[in-house]
Amino acid sequence: MPYPLLVFDWDGTLIDSAGAIVACIQSACRDLGLPVPDEARAGHVIGLGLNDALSYAIPGLAAAEYGRVVERYRWHFLARDPEIPMFPGARAMLAGLRDRGHILAIATGKSRAGLTRALDNTGLQPLFAASRCADQCASKPAPDMLYELMKELGTDAANTLMIGDTVHDLQMAASAGVQAVAVSHGAHPGATWSRSRRLRAWRISMS
Repeated sequence: MPYPLLVFDWDGTLIDSAGAIVACIQSACRDLGLPVPDEARAGHVIGLGLNDALSYAIPGLAAAEYGRVVERYRWHFLARDPEIPMFPGARAMLAGLRDRGHILAIATGKSRAGLTRALDNTGLQPLFAASRCADQCASKPAPDMLYELMKELGTDAANTLMIGDTVHDLQMAASAGVQAVAVSHGAHPGATWSRSRRLRAWRISMS
C-alpha cells in the first residue's frame, strides 16, 4: 500500500457529470442572453472555483453578473443532479480500496452544499474520511486543498496520491508535491493534460 491516502476529484472522475455541467453552463448563458461557450471552453472550467470558472467560460463577464449566471446554472443543474450516474465500477473500486486500508478523501471544485447533496444522492459519504470544496479554501490548481487534507488526516505528500480527470487536478498535485493519476475519461481529454510538461502522472482507465 504505497499511498495510504487517496484523494479523488469528484466531477468527471467518480461521477459522469461533465456533459451535464457543460450543458447547464450553456443553458444558463442562453437564458441570460450571454455568449454561449462551446463545449471545449465550458468543459475546461470543470473543477475550478466559481470566479475562475466564469471568467474563463464567459470572457469579459462583469463580476457583478456572476450571481445571475450562477442562479441559472444551479436551476438547470439541480434538475439533472439526482439522475447523474457514477462511472461503472467506481462504487466497487472505492469500497475495495477502503476495505484494503486506504484512507479516502475528496478534493473538488463543487461547493460544500453541492458535494453534500452528491454524496447523499450516491450514498458514498461513509467511504470518505475528509473532503475539501472550492468554497472552503483556495480552489484548484492551488495546492491548498491537498495541504489541508494531508494535515487533517495526519500524512504527507510522499504518502498521498491524487486521482483526477483535469489539468487542474494534476497541477494542484504537482504544486503540493503529490503524485497523481489521470483517468482517461472525464472533462479533459488525455491530450490536454499530457501536453503540460510540468505534470507527472499515470493514466488509467476505469473498468
